Amino acid sequence: MSERQPSKSRHVAIVTGANHGIGEAIALELLDEGIDVLASYLRIAGDSPDRYTSARQQGPKHIRERAGDRLGRLHLVEADLSVGSTPALLFEEAESTFGSVDILINNASGWQADTFKEVRTDRLDRALEPLSAETFDHVFSIDARASALLIAEFAKRVRRRSGAWGRIVGLSSGGPDGFPEEVSYGAAKAALENLTMSAAYELADLGVTANIVVPPVTDTGWVTPAVREAVDASNELFHVASPEEVGRIIRFLCSDDADLITGNVLRLR
Repeated sequence: MSERQPSKSRHVAIVTGANHGIGEAIALELLDEGIDVLASYLRIAGDSPDRYTSARQQGPKHIRERAGDRLGRLHLVEADLSVGSTPALLFEEAESTFGSVDILINNASGWQADTFKEVRTDRLDRALEPLSAETFDHVFSIDARASALLIAEFAKRVRRRSGAWGRIVGLSSGGPDGFPEEVSYGAAKAALENLTMSAAYELADLGVTANIVVPPVTDTGWVTPAVREAVDASNELFHVASPEEVGRIIRFLCSDDADLITGNVLRLR
């Protein structure tokens, strides 16, 4: 990292996918850190009793309630990241509300479970779809392309203002080793990891760090008793995490204390 000015005392963050789960927890942790947060979200269509799907369908009411007296530093925007113009619009909205953005959290996902196999349910009896142009394009448009465009917009604006401090954190899962039964999702997250590592090298001269966090199994609504049993029986997984546990790691990576941590894929256990 090159010599640079110390960071300013007030920071502004964009957190995507923040109406539930890990994204919501990250937004609240950053608010606790004194950071102003634009939290984007998109309610998906449909009606399902599954807790995870239901959480993805909800609006921002829950995070508003949890923000409490911090609500004045939280700006919520419903935005479709699969639309190419959305990343720039989010930066415009954040900057007109709070000022220059110096923290970017790529958390949103267009998750769909698809497969190369001829089966309709996975090993945990969850619905699967055959991989198709539609499933591939949907997941990649959000997890990979939108993340790339958000990083590009971030970099352009930091350079334009001669910035000297910044943080980029991407949330991944699966990655380069493949993700059976979530094929497009795993591939898109591998792309996000690669994009973020490129940002770590290319933006280092601006004092920007860029890291990937791979959470452990985290109960964002999809964890069933069968999933917990699988974690308990695993030699690689230690426990089922809460979104708040993951959020605290991202909070640290966005602090001045994490100034030397960049270009890493941090796999949490």
